[in-house]
This record gives sequence, C-alpha cells and structure tokens, in this order.
Amino acid sequence: MGSNRVMKTVVQCDFDGTITQDDQSFLLLDTFAKGNWRQLLAEYREGNISVGHFNTKAFAMVKEDKQTLLDFIKDKVKIRAGFSELLTYCRKNGFQFIIVSNGLHFYIDAILKHIGVNNIKVFAAQAHFSSRGIDVKYMGQDGSYSESEFKETYVRSFLVNSYRVIYVGNGLSDISPAKQAHHIFARDELLAYCKEASLNCTPFVDLNDVVRGLELLG
Repeated sequence: MGSNRVMKTVVQCDFDGTITQDDQSFLLLDTFAKGNWRQLLAEYREGNISVGHFNTKAFAMVKEDKQTLLDFIKDKVKIRAGFSELLTYCRKNGFQFIIVSNGLHFYIDAILKHIGVNNIKVFAAQAHFSSRGIDVKYMGQDGSYSESEFKETYVRSFLVNSYRVIYVGNGLSDISPAKQAHHIFARDELLAYCKEASLNCTPFVDLNDVVRGLELLG
C-alpha cells in the first residue's frame, strides 16, 4: 500500500522480541512451566494450532503466582535500543503508538512502568492466576473472546477508520497483520518471510532504525 501524508498514522508494534530483545513469554515458560510447552510451540510453528491456543495451553502449565513471575521478569528484561526515541518521534509527529501483543498484559504493563513509560495503549492477553495454572484469554475490541487473528483485528480497525498503518514486528504471529499494513518494519522471522514473499519492508536491528525509516517515509 502507498503512504499518504494527510492520513492519520498509527504505529502498531509487537512487544516480545520487538520492543524487548528476548521473548518474555518464552523466558517464563522455560523457567516455570510444568510440562512440555515446547511441543505446543512446535505445533504452533507447524501451523497446527493458533498462537492464542498455544499460549492458553502453555501458560496453564505455570502454577506460580503473579508476583513471583514479575520478580523474575524484572531482573531479566532487556529493552531494545531506540524505544524511547521511537516514542518521542511518534509523539512529536502526532502518530498514535500502540502495542498489540500475543504476550500477557500483566508483565508488559509492569515492564513499561518499570522503565517509566506511561500512557501507551497496550492490547494483550488477560491472565487470571490460580493454583491450577494461569488462565489466558484474548479479548477482542468488542469484548468477545478471540483465539486467533488478535493482532489482525486491530490493523483492520485502523484501516477502516482511514489510518495509515505502520507495523513493527519480528515473529510468525506478525506476518498476517503486517501484510495488511501500509508499511512494515521487520526483523527475525517476519523479515525472513518478507524476503521470501518479496514483500516490501524495512529491516531493523534496533528501534532507532525504525525512527530513521519513519523519517524517510514522512
């Protein structure tokens, strides 16, 4: 899709592996899951189950309480360089910046607060903690349960409302929503797909690359 300077612009950004250097979900599951969560991951990567189904089943294997997980994450998280600069650029240019993630809202919110980032809309999985494991649910914009196409629904809602959609992501779950955007900033698995499919995108190493790319897009 072509860009248009008069259009409202939204930057829809993934969280795990995009804003953070590592996938926080995987770190939590590797450490706390009581079961073979990586078999579920393999099924997801093979296209046999949705990303929502994967996360729901995998996090049901985690029995620890919320604070234990937050204490663990706090010492492990590494924010990708350029995040603050990207937020500043979007704010100065009147771009809406949102995070839409298949990760869990509780740790995304805690990480953002920990690094002093406030007033950003975050759409991610809701988590309910119990001794039976974490109950993970993806709720769509209309309040209904959404196991698949969680990220896609947000891209579509902005397109319907005449926004220019800039997509920033890194993983398999970013492929489908990114394909609907006006422009893509990609790394890792998303970048590999874009190259294989000859899909126009801008590669990035850190988020300063995204800022420079946005300056070129105008």
